[in-house]
Amino acid sequence: MFRPGNTRNPPATLAVIPFFLYDESRLNSSFPVPVHIPDGFLDTKTVVATGILSAVALSGALRQAQRSFPAKKVPLMGLTAAFVFAAQMFNFPVLAGTSGHLMGAVLAAVLLGPAGGVLVMTSVLVVQALLFADGGLLALGANILNMAVAGPLGGYAIFAAVRRLFPGQRGTVIAVAFAAWCSTVLASVLCAGELAWSGTVPWSAAFPAMANVHMLIGLGEGVITAMVVAGLARVRPEFLGNGQPDPGRWTHVLYALTLILAFGVFVSPFASPWPDGLERVASTLGFDQRALVSSAPLADYQVPGVGSAAAATAIAAALGGIIVFLLSFLLARLLVPGPSRRS
Repeated sequence: MFRPGNTRNPPATLAVIPFFLYDESRLNSSFPVPVHIPDGFLDTKTVVATGILSAVALSGALRQAQRSFPAKKVPLMGLTAAFVFAAQMFNFPVLAGTSGHLMGAVLAAVLLGPAGGVLVMTSVLVVQALLFADGGLLALGANILNMAVAGPLGGYAIFAAVRRLFPGQRGTVIAVAFAAWCSTVLASVLCAGELAWSGTVPWSAAFPAMANVHMLIGLGEGVITAMVVAGLARVRPEFLGNGQPDPGRWTHVLYALTLILAFGVFVSPFASPWPDGLERVASTLGFDQRALVSSAPLADYQVPGVGSAAAATAIAAALGGIIVFLLSFLLARLLVPGPSRRS
């Protein structure tokens, strides 16, 4: 429960949050707002509503995956999750003082189908929240709705529509770039609506602030996603269609996972230190002090006992990448028990 004296203006959700889930030394401190929506930004009704919507969507994705997910793409599900996790740790500058990072929702949906994309993004968000305190525990439903449901489903629908207009490999790259941009903007608009519905900030201020900065961040999302898809189209085209990996896929999985972990270990410590889109908007509109940062074993991607921040981030990146790979891989194996089930 909320303990008086921690803040002058306690958020509406604070009364229902067990005090032991939070590090009191960081309540409403100057520590930056996490990349995803933290607890304290949304009120109780918004937390409940987004949680229910996300649960319904996740249930539908699980049922769809059980019916149609190809058994031979099980390793790809783990790889995609590891890549999205590692890529989200790298913030790139988009404006002076503002950064962005890859969301990866459209990439996951294009590689695995909409249902697979929902499951991969959900796995990443759950690990980020529980292990790294990246995103609030009560706000997890909202983060899943924005990035793991609307991102893959809305983005894939746009991708499919644009690809019909522009056939061929070039059309696929154009479609995936535009869809990735749209998914970023869509997630930001949903976030703005949730903030407004919670009474955190008026819609008239939240919508233009969130949409404008994420239109720029979406450009990076589109370029990165298009580059990855174009590269796969050249070296592993079977991942982009109905084709399946060859029988020796485990060698390729090992190589790919090694590269992904290397990216997280050697690149993520050099991510832009500038605040991301939501952090910048929260600071500009004056509601950043409402943020609560939940306690977690590796909060802020730091490792207890490791003095170097860069080394701690690298270790956290490697651990997180392995965990989301295993979680998504095992989930896929449970949904698709054996290779003989479907081709």
